[in-house]
Amino acid sequence: QVQLVESGGGLVQPGGSLRLSCAASGSIFSVYDMGWYRQAPGKQRELVAIVTTGGSTNYVDSVKGRFTISRDNAKNTVYLQMNSLKPEDTAVYYCYADARTIVTRRNYWGQGTQVTVSS
Repeated sequence: QVQLVESGGGLVQPGGSLRLSCAASGSIFSVYDMGWYRQAPGKQRELVAIVTTGGSTNYVDSVKGRFTISRDNAKNTVYLQMNSLKPEDTAVYYCYADARTIVTRRNYWGQGTQVTVSS
């Protein structure tokens, strides 16, 4: 089994910053893409950012220039640095990892961490 544990969410004022972390552990053979989704109340879950094992990144247009995704392959950890936060960034943020165990390869998900941007 693979477990993803997130940290770093919270309440921040508009214009502020937060850094999310997500560490994958367990019976991991390989980790491929890692990334972050978010889901705001009443909205569908959307992909925020993704990073490949080689470090290539992609972002949803609404966060380009404000968010930075990175990873530490040695620690199987993905980060999301969020700057210039806006109220519309308020959501539950979920990390995921495309990982292979000895049994299977599939996407694994974190439990979610709340990010609230409000004055």
